[in-house]
Amino acid sequence: MNFVTFGGVTVGLCILGYQLANWYPGYRALRKKPLPLLARLAPFLLGWIYGVLAILGVGGLIGWAADTALWISNWLGDAALVWGVGGTTGQSATGTDYLPLTRAGGGVLLILTIVMVAAVKKSAYGRDLKLGTWCGICLGTSAGIAGFAAVPLAQAANWLGDRVYGAL
Repeated sequence: MNFVTFGGVTVGLCILGYQLANWYPGYRALRKKPLPLLARLAPFLLGWIYGVLAILGVGGLIGWAADTALWISNWLGDAALVWGVGGTTGQSATGTDYLPLTRAGGGVLLILTIVMVAAVKKSAYGRDLKLGTWCGICLGTSAGIAGFAAVPLAQAANWLGDRVYGAL
């Protein structure tokens, strides 16, 4: 498993900022009809949840793909920090309560992967799902709020897997 660097966190936050800037309808519109406008963020949020779970998977093809995406994001972000703004790089502090998926949680992740592939191919929100997944992969193991959200998500996936596979 790769750990996120400052550059990787920066890439994840850039994706989040880009998505929010494209989504933001304005203060008046948001006050007038908040729920329909907030619902437009749902595909990104679902992709983000999937991305966090994917980076918590400890192996296999899905784990390799998530680790590769994180490695590329780390490299791109570190290069942008060094060459773009003259900053420095280094490993970001990771969440102290890192919780990988269990076997049953891995089964849930596999099911979610099939659903996400179908949703990206068939849905009009494929771009939002992909950006959310990339953002979740970048921020899922960080020490910030997104990293702390990974623990309950992993627990929920493990619990759901125990319920689904325990009944078989």
